Amino acid sequence: MKLTLDQAEKIISFSKEKITELGVKMSVTVTDDRGDLIAMIRCDGASWRTPTISRGKAVAAACFGLSTKELESRAGSPIFQAFTVAENGMFIMGQGALPVYIEGELVGAVGASGGTPVEDEEVVGYAISKAGLSYK
Repeated sequence: MKLTLDQAEKIISFSKEKITELGVKMSVTVTDDRGDLIAMIRCDGASWRTPTISRGKAVAAACFGLSTKELESRAGSPIFQAFTVAENGMFIMGQGALPVYIEGELVGAVGASGGTPVEDEEVVGYAISKAGLSYK
């Protein structure tokens, strides 16, 4: 099972809905289960660094099938620091990304950056659920 471009575009659309509701400026990234990019947006006014951060968060969530909030406690581990370096920094274990599951199978992840860590996670959780997918 794979996360399709159509599903990723729905996630992006629902993300924009929640971003507007919260009044924040952020970037959102959707990846497949390997962490490869499917879709990404950077909202008007979002910081230049938010696309990189949202993608790094999505990669981490896809790699482990866990929320990046759950991964935060591991960020200081020498193994994970080395892995972050090996991935050229494209592996960020900070709150704001969730894995995506279809029928219990990991198919990708969604990461956000630009709000508070709680807002970032709220946006992606909302979008995944509204798209009819699961992050648990």
